[in-house]
Amino acid sequence: MGRLKGKVVVLTAAAQGIGRACALAFAREGANVIAADINLEKLKELEKEGIEVHYLDVTNTKEVEMFATKVDKIDVLFNCTGYTFHGTLLETSEKEWDFSFDLNVKSMYRMCKEFIPKMRKQACGGSIVNVASVVSSIIAAPNRCVYGATKAAVIGLTKALAVDFVKDGIRVNCICPGTVDTPSLRDRLNARPDPQKAYEEFVARQKMGRLGQADEIAHLVVYLASDESSYVTGQEFVIDGGMSL
Repeated sequence: MGRLKGKVVVLTAAAQGIGRACALAFAREGANVIAADINLEKLKELEKEGIEVHYLDVTNTKEVEMFATKVDKIDVLFNCTGYTFHGTLLETSEKEWDFSFDLNVKSMYRMCKEFIPKMRKQACGGSIVNVASVVSSIIAAPNRCVYGATKAAVIGLTKALAVDFVKDGIRVNCICPGTVDTPSLRDRLNARPDPQKAYEEFVARQKMGRLGQADEIAHLVVYLASDESSYVTGQEFVIDGGMSL
């Protein structure tokens, strides 16, 4: 406990899943947490944990700019927003392609563009953690064409930011999860003709024979956010239950 004591953490997609688990983990470790999401109803549940919440559409540049003006100090930025489109290239419309890149990649550009200058002004720099995926430049998965392309881009963006701002004391890393049991995954499974079969197929991809849990991902994110990882930057951390083996 207290590994993030006194640090200000800003994160997106905090209403549920990995984002929610990380928001709670940050708070348990003593951070002052500022959580954002478009699902304000679910997000408000975090207020009882002492977490500050804000509605934020990360695809809206003006909203991101306004949100950033409300944050005077920042030590950690966790870019967690993401969207999974199911389909091959031939099944991916231009609209789906553009939306996937806007939400999965450009949202991180928007957030970093606003918060890196704040970190540069601080003597202590800061830590940025982006959510990529093992389905990216690491491995491919069926029907994940645009998703994999966006997550490969996140890895590339992470490394570019890391090398550009290392002299400012800003560390930038990304996590690459396998399949994690989250509400968004359950929604996608329930949309399939046979949800149980779809679930079993997802489990079969993980060589450990189970899905990951959001809290397990949060442990890694806390490490990257904390000073324990002070000599780590520009890296992608695979946490996938053996999916990529």
